[in-house]
Amino acid sequence: MLISPAYAQDAAGASAMVMQLLPLLLIFVVFYFLLIRPQQKKMKEHRSMLTSLKRGDRVITSGGIVGEIKQVRDNTDEVEVEIAPNVRVSIVRGTISSVIRPQAANDAKG
Repeated sequence: MLISPAYAQDAAGASAMVMQLLPLLLIFVVFYFLLIRPQQKKMKEHRSMLTSLKRGDRVITSGGIVGEIKQVRDNTDEVEVEIAPNVRVSIVRGTISSVIRPQAANDAKG
């Protein structure tokens, strides 16, 4: 009977260690579903919006400038945007924050 007490307490110590790690794992899962996953989805939608830009789209840049796309250059990362009559600027696609889609009026047909 030369069993040391440390070996006898080892099984209880392993379950206590798992119980200590359980809150950290739970916090990570919550962060993943509430923060990381929605952000990845939003980035994917933004990337697809940037690749589907076409001539005539009205866009808003991240600086707040509203303009209409006049030329899309395929082999570069630039887009030519008209921000005022006869004022065209060349901007980088990544600076476009959103595309303005015209919405139909809610007029009652009668």
